[in-house]
Amino acid sequence: MDRDTTCVIVGGGPAGIVTGLLLARAGVDVVVLEKHGDFLRDFRGDTIHPSTLLLLDELGLMNRFAQIDWHRMETARVPAADGSLVTTGDFRRLDHPYPYVALAPQWDLLDLLAAAAAEEPSFRLIMDAEVTGLRRRRDASGTEQITGVRWRDADGGAHELSALLTIAADGRGSIVRREAGLSMIEHAVPMDAWWFRLDAEDAESEEAAGHTLFPRTGGELPVVAIPRGTYFQAAMLIPKGSDAALRARGVGWFREQVAAAFPEFVEAAAGLSLEDVHVLDVRLDRARRWWRRGLLAIGDAAHAMSPVGGVGINLAVQDGVAAARLLAAPLREGTLSDADVAAVQRRRRPPAIAIQGLQRVLHRGLARLFDDGAELRMPGAAAELLRRRPELTVGPAALIGIGPRPEHAPDWARRREVSPPWGRSARR
Repeated sequence: MDRDTTCVIVGGGPAGIVTGLLLARAGVDVVVLEKHGDFLRDFRGDTIHPSTLLLLDELGLMNRFAQIDWHRMETARVPAADGSLVTTGDFRRLDHPYPYVALAPQWDLLDLLAAAAAEEPSFRLIMDAEVTGLRRRRDASGTEQITGVRWRDADGGAHELSALLTIAADGRGSIVRREAGLSMIEHAVPMDAWWFRLDAEDAESEEAAGHTLFPRTGGELPVVAIPRGTYFQAAMLIPKGSDAALRARGVGWFREQVAAAFPEFVEAAAGLSLEDVHVLDVRLDRARRWWRRGLLAIGDAAHAMSPVGGVGINLAVQDGVAAARLLAAPLREGTLSDADVAAVQRRRRPPAIAIQGLQRVLHRGLARLFDDGAELRMPGAAAELLRRRPELTVGPAALIGIGPRPEHAPDWARRREVSPPWGRSARR
């Protein structure tokens, strides 16, 4: 059977682009369809974890990464009962070439990965390509197989693309997953998130640059502020489904909440507008089966993660690495089987379940904040233990920064490069 390509990947996010890059380096003909005209999205996850940084190194891309605007996050802290901050995760203690989390605009990372993939003759990225449905056929036994996608361009023109494998990497609202009829296990979540930009001079300070402040309360709702150099990427955690009701309370109430959580940013809070607030519909779900004949879901399309811990991107990237490693040979040889595709789920399902289990525990704690209005404070005894035994902070750092099953680039995808001028362990 003639095909337009061997593998079509729907979605140009981290999972899709990484998978496409690795498959192309294996010599697999691959097309990535991205429905937008560029990668510029506000308030996408901008954390690049140690395991992802090591992957960039293995792919020979760290010199390129060094050229984009990024900032180092070395510790995670929360307020203690006495109001002081206590370190709960110290990435510097990791036995890892990249003992920190890099904060960088996701569009810069995607541009970097897409440019590297474009150097491979078997890779093609089509922007402004909105997938509208799936192509199907039945074999002699009556078994249905996905054989590609239908999509339309920016002018509304209709197109079809046939492929041996279709990969759904189109996020938590995946149209490919829905069209394929993959059923989901959904977990209740207590919150949504208001994302907004908080302009503050303190974001450029050395103290802010090396830390992130986990949710702080002072008003009614917890607020997170993540340093991004010249500003903070901030999120207010709100009760699930309360967006409209809270907006009705007005911008004055919103500014008061941010100022109460971060008194040091009172002036910045005074300039906030509700028009600049983006609501994130937080979901925590997982496909029962990530595949059908001719189709595989990865990343958020297979398991939407909560923003708690910022681990979603890391898991999505590692899904892509595992998919490419396991499927490159059967795709290149044209021998792809159901067992090959199912192997990706078997490998990646356990870490997804583990992280979602941890997030469900953390969600229960956040739900209590909404119910009784208590401030988010670590008990004094726990804070004192972490101060006395700082080596305990390596566990949370490893879970967040590396994950329960890190993936590495296969040998055929690796490229050698001269070490970045600032080195693996040098500070930037």
